[in-house]
Amino acid sequence: MKENCVLIGLGSNLGGRQKMLASAIEKLLPEIRPIALSRIFETPPWGFTDQPAFLNQAIQAQTRLSAQETLDALKRIEIDLGRQPNFRYGPRVIDLDILFFNDDVINTDTLVIPHPELTRRAFVLLPLLDIAPDYFHPLEKKSIRELAQMVNSDGIYEIMGLEDADG
Repeated sequence: MKENCVLIGLGSNLGGRQKMLASAIEKLLPEIRPIALSRIFETPPWGFTDQPAFLNQAIQAQTRLSAQETLDALKRIEIDLGRQPNFRYGPRVIDLDILFFNDDVINTDTLVIPHPELTRRAFVLLPLLDIAPDYFHPLEKKSIRELAQMVNSDGIYEIMGLEDADG
């Protein structure tokens, strides 16, 4: 069975944010095996701004799951970690998004890959820059490095330790 490369974005802005990111990564195993983790960045909220700052991270992983099976696994992890239904761009304990799956372009009712908003989001591109700077966006025909140079990264900074993230 084929090994697939998946790039996943993680975010949390409620509760013990850094612990939540670590718990989500732990729960990926054994089906989704992380091979590279970005630094963690604190980022201002996007979309709906009247909420706490997020911690964001990206991981590169390998899996034998299909893209849809990977999405289903990520949604189960979100629920396991206590994510509740909320309004779009609202606060959440954990958010797990497939950013890229191999070099696939997928557009179904339940799944769009590459993630349709990632080219506009510094909170996604900066963590990706850590682990996959030369990864080529199959639709934009640009590397993550090039895409990251095109977004405003004001207000985003690296978290150095647990006390910095969650006081």
